[in-house]
Amino acid sequence: MAAQHDAPLETLFLPFAGALSWPAGPVLFLRARDGWPLREYAQPAQLVCEQSFRPFADALEASGWTVRDEQQLADADTRYAVVLVLPPRQREEARALFARALALTAPGGIVVACQHNNEGARSGEGDLQQLAGLGGKMTKNHCRVYWTAPLDGQHDAALAPRWATLDAPRPILGGRFQSRPGIFAWDRIDPASALLVEQLPADLAGRGADLGAGFGYLSAEVLARCPGVTGLDLYEAEGRALALARVNLAALGKPATLAYHWQDVTAGIEAQYDFIVTNPPFHTPSRADRPDIGQRFIAVAAQALRPGGRMWLVANRHLPYEQILNESFGQVRVAAERDGFKLIEATKASKSATPARPPRSTEPKWGRGGRP
Repeated sequence: MAAQHDAPLETLFLPFAGALSWPAGPVLFLRARDGWPLREYAQPAQLVCEQSFRPFADALEASGWTVRDEQQLADADTRYAVVLVLPPRQREEARALFARALALTAPGGIVVACQHNNEGARSGEGDLQQLAGLGGKMTKNHCRVYWTAPLDGQHDAALAPRWATLDAPRPILGGRFQSRPGIFAWDRIDPASALLVEQLPADLAGRGADLGAGFGYLSAEVLARCPGVTGLDLYEAEGRALALARVNLAALGKPATLAYHWQDVTAGIEAQYDFIVTNPPFHTPSRADRPDIGQRFIAVAAQALRPGGRMWLVANRHLPYEQILNESFGQVRVAAERDGFKLIEATKASKSATPARPPRSTEPKWGRGGRP
């Protein structure tokens, strides 16, 4: 899912072409993404990357970089000469990331961060300046890269611990779920998922999967509303969200067998299911619009369903999913529409069914832009 041209990643390394010296000591890269700039400066033995989004983590590991999670970094207790940061758009999460970057920087080390101008670059620069002061900044590629002076205790010692807790897990929706800033719809139930739940049939049974499970809302509703479900597998690319789903579903105490997969669904899944529910993403963490991700979710779901199995999918109404739905499933119907969203029930053809395309009269009538 990584873009071929990654402007923030490329801009992040510009200061090391003259304004800053690349260190001889260890370097940490928070929210790391793979790309040619890493190979221009870093050595695999020197660089440690943290990335909780599985496609980006997979790309880093495939290129030979060491990838660690947040807990592993805390347990290692290593301090770094340079901490590189690609801050997220969500401000509470970004401020917490700056505070953690500061805590992981060795005496005399620096924090270097970069954001696209449309992704909160000015706010990010102001936040790092407020926390630790700035040693310099540059703008290029519609991005802003900024960094601290060598750090030796001159940061705001009162502000840092407050910011460090800004993205901590917390109860939401009256305590029903645990969530945290930075994950999708972190403090609410998004209206697309709510629409799916309202139409969710109680007769779903057997072993199912939730593709793109987030913090576990859809899975929790499936377990609560469908007593015939004996097993449910949750697939989620964002590790921070999947950890919350574990907590949220464990609190239900339901007898169904649960499994959690930190996995990129677009790479395919091996298991076979009686039903699938999904509210697929259609952009990457870098906000790039990617309807092909949802299209791939649909194709993978079709492969993973047993004959006669059903998929319940909700998506923005404008997304071009109709062709792949009609090509992959024996029956497709629009179950509901509201507030710009469409809910689709798609049934995989049984083994005895003729593999021909269903008659046009049984298919949804789609007009321009994928609208019925």
